[in-house]
Amino acid sequence: MRVFTRQKYTAAMVKLATINGVTTVSEKFTVEPSVQQKLEEKIQLSSAFLQKINIFLVNEQSGSAVGLGISRPIASRTNTDTTDRQATDPTAMDERSYFCRKTDFDTAIKYQKLDQWAKFPDFYARFSGQIQKRQGLDRIMIGFNGTSIATTTNITANPKLQDVNKGWLQKMREENPARVMSSGKVVGKITIGATGDYHNVDALVMSMTDELIDEVHRDNPDLVVLCNRKTLADKYFPIVNKEQENSEKLAADIIISQKRMGNLPVAAVPFFPEDAILVTTFDNLSIYVQEGARRRTVIDNPKRDQIENYESSNEDYYIEDLGLAAMAEKIELV
Repeated sequence: MRVFTRQKYTAAMVKLATINGVTTVSEKFTVEPSVQQKLEEKIQLSSAFLQKINIFLVNEQSGSAVGLGISRPIASRTNTDTTDRQATDPTAMDERSYFCRKTDFDTAIKYQKLDQWAKFPDFYARFSGQIQKRQGLDRIMIGFNGTSIATTTNITANPKLQDVNKGWLQKMREENPARVMSSGKVVGKITIGATGDYHNVDALVMSMTDELIDEVHRDNPDLVVLCNRKTLADKYFPIVNKEQENSEKLAADIIISQKRMGNLPVAAVPFFPEDAILVTTFDNLSIYVQEGARRRTVIDNPKRDQIENYESSNEDYYIEDLGLAAMAEKIELV
């Protein structure tokens, strides 16, 4: 590490220590709640997808769902001559609870990269921004691929962080199996094509919405189809992969720009499985983070020519209303 870089790095670590009210960051410390709140906001802002879902800071490691959204009807009428009016809680869905599990976010940054950043006036922002962006991406990856909670994770065997935590899709399989489709005429797969279970993906999405989503939610204007970029490309590729007259090309451009499946808007999100589709609303997906449980240490490791940032956070992936979510997986094109 160059002398100028060392000066910049030292100043950044002093700033980090001051913000958290500690004398040094080279010893493990608990991130102050106010600092944690700002950090969570920055992580959320690092991703367009994370900005659309909920990230809740909760006091306890486990407890009842926050459920801020009002997703159940509240209109009624009562004959008060004979009966008292009864208020209902539209946010009380079921008896499930969240449990935030420890997740480590450990990052190494080589001296060489720090030397490159040192010439910029926003050195500290670059240093912290890289870490925050990666944490945000990892949360998305876990949310759509996490299937288990290993005592010691194995990135080689689980490159999509499948063993770090249970994500939303796994929660659907375990907590909401009645609204998960995984078989058609043949057990273990749903086929789409001329001879398949559905002629196209639009028909599949319509079936999911009409048959699996609770009736009270089927006309929710916020419903959206979440899928992999390839799934979206498979739908529109036949439209663009042919010679077209100008009028036909314009019509195709309009269709593609609307990006809809089964008459619902579509969002191709990072790291979503290629053989799955989720119909829900963005605000039905939550990440619960325990407040006051984020631990951090930053050390200089000359043996590896790198700075090492060790962070841990207690987190859970939660579906607020199970009746507002439907999933199809093991989809194959035929």
